[in-house]
Amino acid sequence: MANRLNLSEISQAPKRSLFHAMGYTAGQMRKPLIGIASSFNEVAPGHAQLKQIARAVSEGVLMAGGTPMEFNTIGVCDGIAMGHEGMKYSLPSREIIADSVEAMVMAHNFDGVVFIPNCDKIVPGMLMAAARLDRPSVFVSGGPMISLDGRDLNTVFEAVGAYHSGKATKEELYALECDSCPSCGSCSGMFTANSMNCLCEALGVALPGNGTVPAVVSDRICLAKDAGEAVMRNVKAGLTFRDIVTKTSLRNALATDMALGCSTNSVLHLFALAHELGEEVSLKTVNEISSRTPNLCRLAPAGGHHMQDLWRAGGVYAVMKRLLGGGLIDGAALTYSGKTLGDELSAVVPFKNEVIRETDNPYSKSGGLAVLFGNLAKDGAIVKRSAVKESMLVFTGNARPFDGEEEAVRAIYGGDIKPGDVVVIRYEGPAGGPGMREMLSPTSAIAGAGLDEKVALITDGRFSGATRGAAIGHVSPEAASGGIIALVREGDKIEIDIPAYSIRLLVSEDELKERKKEMKPRAEKQLKGYLKRYRAGVSSADKGAVIS
Repeated sequence: MANRLNLSEISQAPKRSLFHAMGYTAGQMRKPLIGIASSFNEVAPGHAQLKQIARAVSEGVLMAGGTPMEFNTIGVCDGIAMGHEGMKYSLPSREIIADSVEAMVMAHNFDGVVFIPNCDKIVPGMLMAAARLDRPSVFVSGGPMISLDGRDLNTVFEAVGAYHSGKATKEELYALECDSCPSCGSCSGMFTANSMNCLCEALGVALPGNGTVPAVVSDRICLAKDAGEAVMRNVKAGLTFRDIVTKTSLRNALATDMALGCSTNSVLHLFALAHELGEEVSLKTVNEISSRTPNLCRLAPAGGHHMQDLWRAGGVYAVMKRLLGGGLIDGAALTYSGKTLGDELSAVVPFKNEVIRETDNPYSKSGGLAVLFGNLAKDGAIVKRSAVKESMLVFTGNARPFDGEEEAVRAIYGGDIKPGDVVVIRYEGPAGGPGMREMLSPTSAIAGAGLDEKVALITDGRFSGATRGAAIGHVSPEAASGGIIALVREGDKIEIDIPAYSIRLLVSEDELKERKKEMKPRAEKQLKGYLKRYRAGVSSADKGAVIS
């Protein structure tokens, strides 16, 4: 097979000279050139092992007769960026990843691409790039971290809250700090990174096991080799990303999301992917799919299971097999193999276990996520329903508004938040933040203080996939765009009814009009560099927080 660069043509001598400078042989220059888009770095635990994954992918490409060419993109560790100004760069980094991968693939005209993401924004950023490029593409992640005795990163965050409320000692906190993240890999619960890696399987662009095989297990290396071979088959067959990822596969991914109980951020990212594909989606679609899709899994933070447990229970394909049997996903969608999803799932033999329940015995009859609407969120807000205690599904409380995460965290650690309060964190949206910071500290502080069954949180920013409790994020319109969340005052009553998909500020329309008249324009933050450009172009959360 030749390659897109036509390196065998006599007039391509200058390009061949440059390849020769890197040690490529004439034989290698005649083969398909496969870009290996890695996100290796020594900053994020989820990415520290990706050199090994990239090498294994290269071996797979070589075995199948291609020439692998590795390049890198950036990857932010949300856990390290959390709680300071750096988190404002996390969601915006998704666009940089998409742009940089697009630039590298187009500039060097690769015949196919293997994408190697792992953590939160890298997976969707690469999916967005793949949608733009529409080349033969396969995704293989670095795999999840293992969990020891049910502990994970969220255990440490909540232990900080317990320490500040006098419920844990410094020694106990240190002990948890040292063994809650015992290996490389993406953090071990059904947090955002693992949610997106699982959904790559549901979209059809990743091999089975992509989202669940632990980072430290040898099967992960085998999976990477298989991915390298798979992309070569797709190059030969002319099977591209958009042949696989369609409106049907997006709906399959949303249904799988509901069954797994994925992170609220998965909706934000799937909507961004839909935008790149030119597909119209709305938050009402999420509720429509959620209402008919049972929640079959309760992984951390919603329950005690972790990714290694889902892997041993059969993985994402075992979940999808149950959904297909119930008529909840479409088996006609294509996958990375060129076969339909139905054909791929026909080989799966599910077995009964508590990690993945049957559709007639679910954890709940509706999906793990819910989108709420009302005067406080006219364009929607999202909550991980599966991680909310039964007693908090319907809740009315007293508003405690804060203009930013730091103010709220100080109040929680200071003991100023009481049972019956609704903490409102605003001006943290895509434009208002800017960057729509992900907030695990306030929710973990509340959980650590034992208030997660007595206090709700609402924000126009985001909550971490590790968040549990009545934490409602992505409120749209955001405060910076004149959303009603900007008009909330101390002591207002807020009514949350998750089963009814409702969130309301119990203040009359006349009063809200008066408040809007009295409201003084908020001084815009002086920004420079990337965040200044990002704020100027970013859409609202209900549209995926994309740059148009």
